[in-house]
Amino acid sequence: MALPRKLKNFNLFVDGESFAGVTTEVVLPKLTRKMEEYRGGGMNGPVDTDQGSEKLELEWTCGGHVRAIYQQWGASRADAVLLRFAGAYQRDDTGEVTAVEVVVRGRHSEIDPGTAKVGDEQPLKVKSSLSYYKLIEDGQVIVEIDLLNMVEVVGGVDRLEEQRRAIGL
Repeated sequence: MALPRKLKNFNLFVDGESFAGVTTEVVLPKLTRKMEEYRGGGMNGPVDTDQGSEKLELEWTCGGHVRAIYQQWGASRADAVLLRFAGAYQRDDTGEVTAVEVVVRGRHSEIDPGTAKVGDEQPLKVKSSLSYYKLIEDGQVIVEIDLLNMVEVVGGVDRLEEQRRAIGL
């Protein structure tokens, strides 16, 4: 019997700056596909056709006010802000630690400072709209999605390479 890997600790880097001790929570990007139902003549039922990736977002929370986040607000480029989540996932049956990184680029679509009340915590919540995503486990790239450059690598295979070639990219 084996036990699953559980997140034991993490750090978030914002444009290379460590937010250790500052970031309290990270909601990692959900990978979703845009699927469209299709049923043609001679088919006994519908099938979903794959229309590509849905929007990618990362949400994160800091323990209080962070000026650097506000200074990134309104960035003009879709890949202006680099965020890197570094997590230590450990199995409690073997003690084995797996390094999991999620590297993303994008810009902030929402900064929520919450309610200001003396004596209470005032978490700063940030939502970042992403144009780039890469999942790395122990140094090996598992998934890489570059929406701007039409790249989607899964398990070492670029699934959009033939489409790029077909349209001259």
